[in-house]
Amino acid sequence: MTTESPRWFTSSYSNNGGDCIEVATNLVASHCIVPVRDSKSVDGPVLTVPAAAFSAFVTGVQAGEFGAV
Repeated sequence: MTTESPRWFTSSYSNNGGDCIEVATNLVASHCIVPVRDSKSVDGPVLTVPAAAFSAFVTGVQAGEFGAV
């Protein structure tokens, strides 16, 4: 991915029994990406999302654009 290591974290809102994702926002400024991975499979694949797309997704979630689960 990059020579810089992602610093992973899980949202404090993710308290649902382990069905969580982790993100590494430390690469936004230097690489304009947000790596995302499954918290149950930390050695598994990583999805690299452009920072602008991730920001738009978070804004949509906060606005309720995707409905309730």
